[in-house]
Amino acid sequence: MIYELRVYHCAPGRLPALHQRFTQVTLALFQKHGIEQAGFFTTVVGASNQTLTYLLKWDSLAEREAKWNAFVGDPEWTAARAASEADGVIVERIENSFLAPTAYSSVS
Repeated sequence: MIYELRVYHCAPGRLPALHQRFTQVTLALFQKHGIEQAGFFTTVVGASNQTLTYLLKWDSLAEREAKWNAFVGDPEWTAARAASEADGVIVERIENSFLAPTAYSSVS
């Protein structure tokens, strides 16, 4: 099992629009494409409270590549993303890391 850590740095004031896009569109498309999330988080104390951090679970990098490519290529996602950004860009920058649990981790 590997985990993908994604941190979305939102344009000022656009975090609510990102939450709305996830709850109304993205999560259903993740389910459609078999993408499993391990948690979503907002920053309470840290460098910025305009970030959304989340973890995705994958069996392998090959699985991630296949499912993620299907998701980003889905016409429903393309249309929803464009519509959600009609008032301006939502995410200015994305940080992405792949993590492997240690032998002593509480997750496998």
